[in-house]
Amino acid sequence: MVPWLKFIHIAAIAIWSAGLISIPGLCLQRAHVTSKHQLIRLQHTVRFAFVALISPAAFIAVASGTALIFLEQLFIPWLSVKLACVGALVFIHTLTGLVIIRLFRDGEIYPLWRFVATTAITLLVILAILYFVLVKPDLNLEKMLPKALSEPGALERLVHDINPWMKP
Repeated sequence: MVPWLKFIHIAAIAIWSAGLISIPGLCLQRAHVTSKHQLIRLQHTVRFAFVALISPAAFIAVASGTALIFLEQLFIPWLSVKLACVGALVFIHTLTGLVIIRLFRDGEIYPLWRFVATTAITLLVILAILYFVLVKPDLNLEKMLPKALSEPGALERLVHDINPWMKP
């Protein structure tokens, strides 16, 4: 079962990553649309890619990855850093969805600088994930992070003064 789940996980990550890399290129075409028909066609293409292909792949990637963690009982430091990178990829995914919603309003365009920045950041996050998965570096997070982050109840102490819902 684990080999099939790994296959599904890798395939879903490949689709998700490729989609997040390609969407900015599709959004960039918004500036070159000359007719209402072309705009509607581009909008349908971008939204179909995001909603029907990329988002389900993201869900399957995260779900199968979570299942693999528990099936293989992997609780090692490099995995924590890799999961933080996956969190960054989820953040990029969410921002991409918000841009797609706004992009097809009248007068909106997708500037070249945003295309370059989004593509570069997405590639860096994907490469970081690949690095941690393939190299599996021996990390000592206790030395890299503040000691308070590895103590039970430390988060409550850290945010006590700034959290308005905490009782004095």
